[in-house]
Amino acid sequence: MFNHSQDGLLSLCGQALQLAAQLGATAAEADVNESLGQNVSVRLGEIEQIEYQQDKSLDITVYAGRRKGRASTADFSPQALRDTVRAAVDIARYTAEDECAGLADADLMAGYIGDLDKYYQWDLSTEEAVNLAKQCEQAALDYDRRISNSEGAGVQTGHYQYVYGNSHGFCAHQQGTRHSISCSVVASGENGMQRDYWYDVSCRDADLDTPANIGRTAAQRTVSRLGARSIPTGSYPVLFDTGVAGGLIGHLIGGLSGGALYRQSSFLTDSIGRQVLPDFLNLREEPHTRRAFGSTYFDAEGVATKPRFVLENGVVQGYFLSSYSARKLGMQTTANAGGAHNLYLNHTHAGQAGLLKTMGTGLLVTELMGQGVNMLTGDYSRGAAGFWVENGVIAYPVEKITIAGRLQDMYLNIVGVADDALPRSSNKIGSVLVENMTVAGT
Repeated sequence: MFNHSQDGLLSLCGQALQLAAQLGATAAEADVNESLGQNVSVRLGEIEQIEYQQDKSLDITVYAGRRKGRASTADFSPQALRDTVRAAVDIARYTAEDECAGLADADLMAGYIGDLDKYYQWDLSTEEAVNLAKQCEQAALDYDRRISNSEGAGVQTGHYQYVYGNSHGFCAHQQGTRHSISCSVVASGENGMQRDYWYDVSCRDADLDTPANIGRTAAQRTVSRLGARSIPTGSYPVLFDTGVAGGLIGHLIGGLSGGALYRQSSFLTDSIGRQVLPDFLNLREEPHTRRAFGSTYFDAEGVATKPRFVLENGVVQGYFLSSYSARKLGMQTTANAGGAHNLYLNHTHAGQAGLLKTMGTGLLVTELMGQGVNMLTGDYSRGAAGFWVENGVIAYPVEKITIAGRLQDMYLNIVGVADDALPRSSNKIGSVLVENMTVAGT
């Protein structure tokens, strides 16, 4: 399916590194990648879009001592390769020195690279993709007579491979796939219209939910929002549905990330050893989980990944660092150049129903809007929609409200986490119940 073989990409990477050395670079690293895929969407039974994607690129970063230069090309010809490497070397000669620049330490390079079962070719013809999208949309339209319109259904396939290498002698190949089916519809009722969506994504097409189930779920979620109204302003317990809880924990990850920490733009600066979650919660990084999007044996600098506790008993054990941010902080890389790898938050309740019962009366949030998060202070304020809950039972849909608090307080006031993380997500974060937040409504 790919236009370039694994050996071909490895050879290109090696040639780029060799050229860099010949041109006077003291160190270099290169990334060669290729991707291809198909995106088909339909709306009201008619084809809206058929898109084929095919990309390739080579990125070369060179170091002249502590000076850094970078260049890239989509042309893999010998002349283009030479010109690109020369451009990177020329740039490095004129950049300022940075004491923290350079490759990750050689002794940290990954020694073992196994098969993480992430590549599943889906030879889906355009006609077959269109039919799957139509099935998905039709299932939504047939679900309830109040489904009055569609924003469309789509089927995407994606295949990628890449090679990373550096002048330590490290060079490795990885490949993966990403396939998805999605649907978004509109429902009409006496008090107006609502829209919602659903999707599934997996590296293996056989693991995707059926188009009919995805369509029906999108329709059910949309219809359930009809008749939404605001609630009185006040302080209430707030349950973040699993679909939005990952974003809540994502702010925690952002606060523990090297870039924010060395710039001192994080509310979690100098937090190693600090209690930031209740003592019954642990957050683990599991980079070797089979068939998970975030899995890898090496990060974007070739550093070996390993499972670890990021937070244990609610206490920060480590940050998310690349070699550059680690040097800035006087620490060692955590193999997170390129981001986190499969985060797992332990659960305290078997499902969301148990958390609803624990909450009693309060707000279940299923959608968040806006970017009202200050990562320096931890101040949190976002538009929200969801459901009002009474005596552990969903009473009616809610919209046009704002929830607010301080992330530091919200995390410490987590009451429980449900075991309902979405199968499609690399980060297994279930629904999260926060004891008390300010809710602005009517």
